[in-house]
Amino acid sequence: MPLLRTALLALPMTLAIAGCASVPLKKAGTLTSYSNLGVPKGTLSKARRFVDAQGLAAVKTVSIVPTSFAFGTSPRVRSKDDLALVANALDRAICIALSDRYHMVPLGQPADLKVRAVVTDIVPTNKVVAGVSTAVTLASGAFMPPEVPVSVPRLPIGLGGLAVEAEAVDSSGVQRAAIIWARGANSIQNKPRVSEVGDAYGLASTFGNDFSRMLITGKEPKGLQLTLPSGQRIKSMVGGKHKYAACETFGRSPGIPGMVAGKFGAPPQWTDKRPKPAALY
Repeated sequence: MPLLRTALLALPMTLAIAGCASVPLKKAGTLTSYSNLGVPKGTLSKARRFVDAQGLAAVKTVSIVPTSFAFGTSPRVRSKDDLALVANALDRAICIALSDRYHMVPLGQPADLKVRAVVTDIVPTNKVVAGVSTAVTLASGAFMPPEVPVSVPRLPIGLGGLAVEAEAVDSSGVQRAAIIWARGANSIQNKPRVSEVGDAYGLASTFGNDFSRMLITGKEPKGLQLTLPSGQRIKSMVGGKHKYAACETFGRSPGIPGMVAGKFGAPPQWTDKRPKPAALY
């Protein structure tokens, strides 16, 4: 039994390393400048970053330009509604996260900083594999020995991914932060959802939080950073009213129903009902 327990505990990490979608960093030519970006860094999330801490120090108000898609990205996903869902999730995550420090204002009103993101690639999730993976995970979990405190990983095939480039420019048009970011889903951290954008939808929030943290702290993240979410974030996460009305543009989070649906592999479209159309070009 000790040998079996050790093998079961080691299995998730082995699958995480082997079962990870590969998504390269991509430039779409939409940033004001690429010259300030650093070298690619990261393990799960790959990114080239730039942040001007001094230039961000005086920022008080921020607006968000709705996320758009780079040329050639949208054909990989058949449904425009699915694309809008991913874009909306990304914008909502940024708006909620930045609300911890900045006053978020609607687009079109004067703001010290304007944030804009462009999705440069979406690797679609294989819906059939995601469905099978969910069934296997749920069934296997029911027979897992109680002394093994891990869930059964999803199948390490058919995984999706997301690549984004984004920047924050001040009222004079000067770039104060920028990023080129890419991440593929893995077998451990990303639950399968039966949707072409199942993984991209979840990773959109991951990107939004990642980029926002860089703007709030004024520095590049180093390693794993675990912090307790603020009260306003928790309220938004469970589907409550956002701290600032500007974030209502991106709708409320699916909350508890969304979490439950995600656990059982349901498409995010079932519980996230208020995506805003994204501009495609």
